[in-house]
Amino acid sequence: MIRPATTHDLCALQDIERAAGVPFAAVGMTAVAEDEPPALDTLREFQRVGRAWVWADAADYPIGYLVLGLVDGIAHIDQVSVRPAFAGRRIGKRLIDRAVRWAASEGMAAITLTTFTEVAWNGPYYERLGFRYLSLEEETPGLRALRAAEHAHGLDRWPRACMRAELAGRSMDRSERGLVENRPRR
Repeated sequence: MIRPATTHDLCALQDIERAAGVPFAAVGMTAVAEDEPPALDTLREFQRVGRAWVWADAADYPIGYLVLGLVDGIAHIDQVSVRPAFAGRRIGKRLIDRAVRWAASEGMAAITLTTFTEVAWNGPYYERLGFRYLSLEEETPGLRALRAAEHAHGLDRWPRACMRAELAGRSMDRSERGLVENRPRR
């Protein structure tokens, strides 16, 4: 079940991030696997502004999460992670669909993210969800700044790119479609 993240969830989100990093070591990306999760203050700010959601288990303990930023006036998935033990259950997709619902309710035309292009559960996964790779010319100033920060952090040792999904053509669960199709046009 998806619900807004609470301040009590924030340490669990860090734990999810650490666990979600482990599979990167298996594909030779040890530095990514060992990278520190977002700081509590960073997660707290996403939670405070209402752009942090968790997928909670039957005991209401978070097993997946998504935090959504804004880049150049467009919704941007800063992080979506699921505990590896729960992979393959479409939890990540449902969290992304929740972010899409939020972006659509705010009248946004698209949602973006940055990702590794050659990691199966990154770029290729997002392509299956309807995201497309942006050319360098299509990257907005904010996305270029994010990519520069990622480069400075060492993430460009592996191929990375920006991706974007237009909300009007987005494939979502039936209950979510009306929000996008009926959103106000800007």
